[in-house]
Order: sequence, then structure tokens, then C-alpha cells
Amino acid sequence: MIKEFRDFIMRGNVLDLAVAVIIGGAFGKIVTSFVNDIIMPPIGLILGNVDFSNLFINLSSQNYDSLAAAQEAGAPTINYGLFLNTVIDFLIVALVIFLVIKAFNSLHKKEASAPAEPTTKQCAYCFTEIPIKATRCPHCTSQL
Repeated sequence: MIKEFRDFIMRGNVLDLAVAVIIGGAFGKIVTSFVNDIIMPPIGLILGNVDFSNLFINLSSQNYDSLAAAQEAGAPTINYGLFLNTVIDFLIVALVIFLVIKAFNSLHKKEASAPAEPTTKQCAYCFTEIPIKATRCPHCTSQL
């Protein structure tokens, strides 16, 4: 059983998947930072100095100035600003993955789509498909 497990772990697909998960996690942190630190501040500035990470709906009867104060007091909140940040984060990751897959597919398609040399031609008299090297049509016996 240990040998089977070792063989399973050492297969190339498992190692590739492990590397992809690790890189994906690091990439997710980069995208989250990009959204929170670069994308959202200018959008908040355009919308009138709005800090999206501080947008929330307070479900308690007390009033709180910030999300941090409400969370510190243990008040129930709906954090729709953080949700918007997460949605934008997801959309950026999805766009990057789409672009990478599209680029990969276009490279793969260029390799596979080389046109094959024709092996047949059409007889000019009877329009039958004949081998390209034929000098006489086997159907109508015309000389080509």
C-alpha cells in the first residue's frame, strides 16, 4: 500500500497539480492585493471617497461608525463592501484564466491546423474523385 501511494504521489499529474495549487494560491493573494490596494481606491475616489471594505449594513439597534467597530462589538452585519471586493477579485482571476486558456488554445490550434496535402482531384469531364497522380480517369477513361 505504501508503494502504491508513493507511485501515486510521484506521477507527473499529481506533481503538476500540486505546483498549480501552490502557484494559484500565491496568484490569488496577488490578485486580492491588486483589487484591494490598486483597483478599489480609485473607484472609491470617483464615487465620492467611498471605502468599499467599510461598507456594511448594521443589523443591530446600535449605531457604529465603521465595520471594524461593529465587528469588535460583535454586532451582526452584512458586509456587502467586502463582498464587492471579493466579486471583483473573482472576475479578475476568471479573466486571467480565460486569457491564458485562450492563448494556449490558439497556440495548440496553430500547431494542429496545418492543412494536409490533397490526395485526390476531380475529373474535369465526369467530376469523379480520382487520385491526384492519375493521368486517366478510371470512371470515364478521359485523358487528364
